[in-house]
Amino acid sequence: MRLTIEGMSCNHCKMRVEKSLKALEGVKDVEVDLGTGVATISTSKEIEDRLLKEAVEDAGYLLKGIER
Repeated sequence: MRLTIEGMSCNHCKMRVEKSLKALEGVKDVEVDLGTGVATISTSKEIEDRLLKEAVEDAGYLLKGIER
């Protein structure tokens, strides 16, 4: 799954988003690419869009899109 995220500009931003998403139940791995603003997520189960959005927003950024 790929999330398009707006507002990240540095490695600290990347780490905040990764930490927030990894805290969700069912998330196995997260890799954020600052250049594209995309987080690639591996999961062990389906995760609701609402939970993904909340995790990104809690980290201080804006979720622009979800590609499954």
